Amino acid sequence: MPADSLHDYLSQQGAQFGDVAGEQVAQNYGDTNAEYRALTEAVALVDLSFRGCLAVLGDDRVKFINGQVTNEVAGLKVGEGCYAALINAKAKMQADLYVYRLDDELILDFEPGLLDAVIERLENHIVADQVELIDASPHFGLLSLQGPRTVATLEVLGLSLPGEPFAHVKSPLDDLGEVYVMNNGRYGTAGCDLYIPAASLAKAAVRLVKGIKGQGGCLAGWHATEIARVEAGIPRFGIDLDGNTLPPEANLESRAISYTKGCYIGQEIIARIRTYGRVNRSLVGYELDVDLAKTAITGTKLTDDSGKTLGTLTSIVNSPKSGPIALGMAKRGSEIPSRQLTALEPATGQATVTKLPFC
Repeated sequence: MPADSLHDYLSQQGAQFGDVAGEQVAQNYGDTNAEYRALTEAVALVDLSFRGCLAVLGDDRVKFINGQVTNEVAGLKVGEGCYAALINAKAKMQADLYVYRLDDELILDFEPGLLDAVIERLENHIVADQVELIDASPHFGLLSLQGPRTVATLEVLGLSLPGEPFAHVKSPLDDLGEVYVMNNGRYGTAGCDLYIPAASLAKAAVRLVKGIKGQGGCLAGWHATEIARVEAGIPRFGIDLDGNTLPPEANLESRAISYTKGCYIGQEIIARIRTYGRVNRSLVGYELDVDLAKTAITGTKLTDDSGKTLGTLTSIVNSPKSGPIALGMAKRGSEIPSRQLTALEPATGQATVTKLPFC
């Protein structure tokens, strides 16, 4: 018999839960390597219901959000979406998010633990706008299919993947009601997000697990998705990006920034960076030697031979394909591939700068 809740069902499937930004998240299902293989070679089902989900309603919703984020929202048609950054007047990041334009609302999807901060940031700029912000997470859960066999899995379920990145459609899922299917490959391969009514989440998970197993896949937890994310060179807000990060430092220009849209908060500084010069640091990949793989932690500083700090490690994983690797920042001039930097005590060992993605 299916479990009464998604948490119960995932527990029955072997989920080991742990804390991520104050949310209980499935860390693994007993075999991280198998979960990683499903993500990269077949298809995996990932529970992302812990992410922030904000609905923006009201007649001025499109105009308002367009003036708050770095990418073009006003030009989106119903059924389209984009990836964007939410920045302050100094162009420092406050969140990164996916924006989807539905018939009567916008959906903002972002990292866990940021709901109150995002709402406060947006509310501070509502003046005479007809805009309403509603936490949508009690009403919908987010289950994600990720991996090269995503399309085949959807077809078995009677669903289809919208053609363009971030495009989305509303489709019936058997007797579970209508779901939103979003084209969103989160870890470097094909993928889609399924927004499902909360009351149907557990039953939907059962149906989806059956579908992925038919494609040689399995459930995947946080540990496996973090490996795939780092390999793909995709930064995550809260670890690789924070309130001191400028979007161009994280190589987000092509993904998250429109240089032709109208005014938005922080636009002047973003435009100035593009016109007059480079940023002082940038996101890079690092390959770690044996010693550093054992001692590195998030925030480990990297120095040159003179002891000058030139880099920082952020996301650190042990990749089945590339070995011990990390994302991190490197100061201008030290982001050259093959450049070797030395870890600052108490960590020991060396990190070699490499291009992204890793593989």
